[in-house]
Amino acid sequence: MSENSFLGTQWHGKIFTGAWTNGAGESYDVIEPATGQSLGRLGAANADDVNAAATRAAAAQKEWAKTPPAERAAVLRRAGALWAEHTEEISDWIIRESGGISAKAGLEVSSAEQICYESSALPSHPKGQVLTSNEPRWSFSRRVPAGVVSVIAPFNFPLILSIRSVAPALALGNAVLLKPDPRTAVCGGVSLARIFAEAGLPEGLLQVLPGGREAGEAVVSAPEVSVISFTGSTAAGRKVGETAGRLLKRCHLELGGNNALVVLPGAEVGPATSAGAFGSWMHQGQICMTTGRHLVHESIYDEYVEQLAERARNLPVGNPATEEVALGPIIDDNQRTRIRDIIDKAQADGARLVAGGTGEGAFVPPTVLADLSPSNPAWTQEIFGPVAPVSRFSTLEEAAELVNSSVYGLSVGILGDVGTAIELADLVDTGKIHINEQTVSDEANVPFGGTKDSGNGSRFGGAEANIEAFTETQWVTMRSQIAPYPF
Repeated sequence: MSENSFLGTQWHGKIFTGAWTNGAGESYDVIEPATGQSLGRLGAANADDVNAAATRAAAAQKEWAKTPPAERAAVLRRAGALWAEHTEEISDWIIRESGGISAKAGLEVSSAEQICYESSALPSHPKGQVLTSNEPRWSFSRRVPAGVVSVIAPFNFPLILSIRSVAPALALGNAVLLKPDPRTAVCGGVSLARIFAEAGLPEGLLQVLPGGREAGEAVVSAPEVSVISFTGSTAAGRKVGETAGRLLKRCHLELGGNNALVVLPGAEVGPATSAGAFGSWMHQGQICMTTGRHLVHESIYDEYVEQLAERARNLPVGNPATEEVALGPIIDDNQRTRIRDIIDKAQADGARLVAGGTGEGAFVPPTVLADLSPSNPAWTQEIFGPVAPVSRFSTLEEAAELVNSSVYGLSVGILGDVGTAIELADLVDTGKIHINEQTVSDEANVPFGGTKDSGNGSRFGGAEANIEAFTETQWVTMRSQIAPYPF
């Protein structure tokens, strides 16, 4: 965090438009959620900043698209190596700025490294087909860069959820406008600007524009932008999707989740509660894939609830920058108030508080709520906090009905007999199914997305999904001579 560190101090009070410049918006403090202390100041972009950035990006993109694939690949490989080289410093920022524990921070940086390496293969990946034709001609389809891509990323995994769109979009010949969440714009924005500049990315191809609603609306509506990659809440995603639809722009929406972990009869309770604890309490439950509903067969329900509660009571909570803890702070006051309100309302609606509770200050302890009705707010809503609601089921059909009753369809975990799990997997509507694993899982080379209110079916990750997301299909025909026409 010093002037001589890799990230340096040149970003203080600035936005990144190929160089660090003053944004027209009012600069703001970067706040450490565990302590409330300022870690520095960042500039903020307004609509004029964004529109000017989009114009610069469109000009830079035309030359970048002509760059030989090997050169684009080399930039991505250098970026991957730089993440590894600067892991310690960037991890420290993730811990302090996002409130993540050390393991979570390390996961983010290693994932950024792997995403860049995966993306480095995209420039040379086949991107077309030879088509049949009823005419005497050759007929082809080919994928061409979309142009300017806007990436809007959230606070919870600020580095992963930025880089997973930024890296493949750049690799495929696009320019990128990145709007990180203002609460985590150093680890989710400044770090990307520094890494890619150091890796040799030409100026203007990546611009980092933290800001509020005005900046968010502008990165969607700027005329040069052709694709929007949004990760965030369902409510915000609806607004982004509505604007993109009106403007006839492609929009990839990865939204919220209220993910179910189904514990089948005969499942070993100890490992099951370990999986459930990780699924609900990793990063304080602030993950779209967090286990938000534990569906446990009635034959092992009581034992599961008690063992899960015992795990909750033994998980340390505190400041991950100064203590060895399992859970850190909630990101800000608004989110803490919302989580505590849902815990209170859940109990008023009949849920039994078995462990944890509302907590104090910046921290909410790991919480277990049992005996919830299907209409309980802790059962129906995405809490985005360290709360594990547990309910029971009797039959496989009932379990499938409970899973599918949610408006979300992002991730489902099923623990127990594999044959039974496969039967259940065929009955549920979700973007991801993990058998004998909890609901939180991702890799750099796999497609990622959800159904229903969890997204519009778009995918990130893996060559096929990334090429689909960040390129356009163009049809090309060719004859040996000019074609005859009746006019």
